[in-house]
Amino acid sequence: MALSEKTFAEQHIIVTGGGTGIGRAAALAFAAQGAASVTITGRRPEPLDEVAALHSAVIPLVADVATEAGTEAIAAAVQARGDKLDVLVHNAGVFGTTPLDDLDPADLRHQFEVNVFGPILLTAKLLPYLRSPGSNIVVVSSISARLANPAQSVYGASKAAIDSFIRSAAVELGPKGIRVNGVAPGNVQTPILATGGVSPEDIDEWRTGYADKAPAGRIGQVSDVTPWITRLAEPTSSWITGEIIVVDGGMLIA
Repeated sequence: MALSEKTFAEQHIIVTGGGTGIGRAAALAFAAQGAASVTITGRRPEPLDEVAALHSAVIPLVADVATEAGTEAIAAAVQARGDKLDVLVHNAGVFGTTPLDDLDPADLRHQFEVNVFGPILLTAKLLPYLRSPGSNIVVVSSISARLANPAQSVYGASKAAIDSFIRSAAVELGPKGIRVNGVAPGNVQTPILATGGVSPEDIDEWRTGYADKAPAGRIGQVSDVTPWITRLAEPTSSWITGEIIVVDGGMLIA
């Protein structure tokens, strides 16, 4: 069943990491499907402003979700508008290659601050504003939580931790009528790999190798992932919680 242009009518939504990639596409999809407001967060104002210029429902907010100041800023913005939140999408994330024989403790901390501490702290901070019952949380995880790769033990561990959070939060928040689900993409054509210090040559080689191995025969596109975020968030998915939908072209079964 196709989503209606009014699927998210009168709903207020937050998408972290909404300036690029999956977050950008998800924010615009929510807006196109009737959301009253879609607040997108990120550390750089320029990408956020570019997305906001594409739809009047999109509201840019510069905030680093890996910091307490960032979570406070997001909560303050919600409180100032007097809105109840209907959907919270945790999309902000960083990727890193971290060989254990050359481990940088600062990189270890940064990956966990963004990929794990950020979503947990922001969920706790925004809990008073989430509509209860009726709201839901969608977390963008990764198949790296389940797929072992060299030099990705830190990144994989951070995503495994957030997968555990998804399931436990679903149990804890279920009695409040709040659903929690996740989407676990495989290798998707977004800027995130470049943020991990991976060279363009290594990125190209990695993507070629992924396409060769995955049963679908290609890497993913943002358009492969975004519909699952909106699908999990829509009201007709009210009986789905604690699930992590894998969208990876079949890599995990290869």
